[in-house]
Amino acid sequence: MAEAFEFQVITPERVVISMETSSLVVPGAEGYLGFLPDHAPMVVLLKPGVVKYKVGSEYRRMAVTGGFMEMANNKAVILADAAELAEEIDVMRARRALERARERLASRQEGIDFARARAALERAVARIRAAGEER
Repeated sequence: MAEAFEFQVITPERVVISMETSSLVVPGAEGYLGFLPDHAPMVVLLKPGVVKYKVGSEYRRMAVTGGFMEMANNKAVILADAAELAEEIDVMRARRALERARERLASRQEGIDFARARAALERAVARIRAAGEER
């Protein structure tokens, strides 16, 4: 049994991370999924959320805005619209985005795109949680 597997996160702008890990948890469309070395091949639809991956003996986090992940041959590749490592996240900006999304959802004004506001809310929450700043 392998002790680690290759892990990459790729967005249209950059390769966010490329490393080996021994454990990975991703926000699947139907709930969080965990992966260890020698996991069966699969493709997962991702929703906005927190990706946790193990570096040495500790877990690190990043926020993703959705996308897909493929696990095959001890290699996990996430293709995401956007992804930010926890240390890259501007928490104050994420909190402002969260408040704007909450205000739009609560306003009940005609012409508000509620699906877009809900998606903005989910992205902001994911960024805040990845940064470890949830209250």
